[in-house]
Amino acid sequence: MRTAAAFQGGRHATMRATFAALRHRNYRIWAGAGFVSIIGTWMQVLGVNWYVLQATGSVTSMGWTILLQALPSLLLSTWGGALADRLRARPLLIGTQVMHTALALGLAAVAWSHTGGLPVIYAISLISGAVSAIEGPVMGRWGSTLVDRATLGNALALGSLTNSAGRILGMSVGAVLVAAAGPAPLFVINAVSFAAVVLALFSIRQRDLHTPDAAEPADSKSTAAVEPSADSGGVRAGFAYLRGQRLVLTMLALAFVLGSLGRNYQVTMAAMSDGPLGAGASGYGMLSTVFAIGTVVGALVAAQRRELGYGILVGAGILASLLQVLAGLAPGTWTFAAFILPIAATAVIIDTTVGTRAQLDTAGAMRGRVLAAVGVTGSIAAAVGAPLLGWLSEHVGPRQTLVLAGGLAAVASVTAGVALARQKRQAVAVVPATLGAVTVGRAAARLRGAATVSRMCPEGHAPVPVAARVTTTVRSAHGYSASEPRYGRPRRRSVAGANRPAVGAGSPTQSTPPLP
Repeated sequence: MRTAAAFQGGRHATMRATFAALRHRNYRIWAGAGFVSIIGTWMQVLGVNWYVLQATGSVTSMGWTILLQALPSLLLSTWGGALADRLRARPLLIGTQVMHTALALGLAAVAWSHTGGLPVIYAISLISGAVSAIEGPVMGRWGSTLVDRATLGNALALGSLTNSAGRILGMSVGAVLVAAAGPAPLFVINAVSFAAVVLALFSIRQRDLHTPDAAEPADSKSTAAVEPSADSGGVRAGFAYLRGQRLVLTMLALAFVLGSLGRNYQVTMAAMSDGPLGAGASGYGMLSTVFAIGTVVGALVAAQRRELGYGILVGAGILASLLQVLAGLAPGTWTFAAFILPIAATAVIIDTTVGTRAQLDTAGAMRGRVLAAVGVTGSIAAAVGAPLLGWLSEHVGPRQTLVLAGGLAAVASVTAGVALARQKRQAVAVVPATLGAVTVGRAAARLRGAATVSRMCPEGHAPVPVAARVTTTVRSAHGYSASEPRYGRPRRRSVAGANRPAVGAGSPTQSTPPLP
């Protein structure tokens, strides 16, 4: 009886951990609206592809619409990140939803009236990509304020789950509708779906939003790091800030390699289906469904993790790369599908971890620009990787391409793991605002005007008072560098002290908050 009760309690605890972000009312509203909008978005993607394919009979023409939608993100995402850090998110998001609605209705008008044809479709695709490029970083920053810091990773994982489920449902329903009535109804449904997002923006309580607080950076090259402000310099300041974040740069480099060599599965699955597997179009459709199921599994796994750190990123990268090598050696379609499912799961874990670390390990004032850098990295990886893998598949062979790309991605993951471990050991303890670099040792205590800084310490250890002043980094007689935080033994706290609430805890802010 006790065993059954313990099992039941453990299952409930797992469920609570998996859906922890749903405890926040604002996030529940946003996730529901996002699910509706994602269904409409994928229905429109299917409708556009079907319209272009029917009008031209050319897969290349269909690829142009995808390129036109992705191209603006390379040029405008950084500006969107700067806007996300400087302006209120709610008005910007309402404006982008109105523009998306107008563009979707424009597509419906073209599909119904057959006026304008492909040039209008291409123009709307380009404008839609530009709006999405500006909107993406704003969405990311807004989403980070809907939950607290402890559940941000869970919220991002649930966002991946919502996106995967919405994609499956949107493509399935869209396939039925487009066969029965053509693509125009799909565009109208997408236009209506944006109303759910606007309604959610008005329903979210401003007083319950969480401040995108400054990160506790694990790395900085500067010895006198100063917390940046939202008004500091725009796009150029964002690049300057990123240059000093070595952990984040290493993470983005690994994300680029994994994204370009190991994430363009639309190309490799099609090449394998049409080539050595001999599965044809039906086999490609089956593999796409298996891949979508894998993304749902990956989102659930990521949601159950209390913390998504760099170790998980490196481990998932190595696992995905080795599975890709094995997929290239798969003898049949079902064996290939058995490898594709965990590959898709690890892909979502990688994406969720990158998004989580990009938000938790960077300054709050720069978060929009960092998220823009993440988006640009993904776009460049897709733009470079898809043609490269396609060319290799044609000239070397699909199997050889998967094995080669997987091997290179595995080497890159191991190399990044070594670099991340070294950078974390050499981490610099950055103090807030104008206090600058930390100097440790007896000599620092004698500096005139020295200030005592209290820092967060892991595992309940109490902070050792550290003399801080803007100065050069030195090493004390005890062997500690100015860049190394020191921790003392855990302090015993009285019952009264333990029950006393933290000052300012849970105070509402007026800050404004990932893509629904």
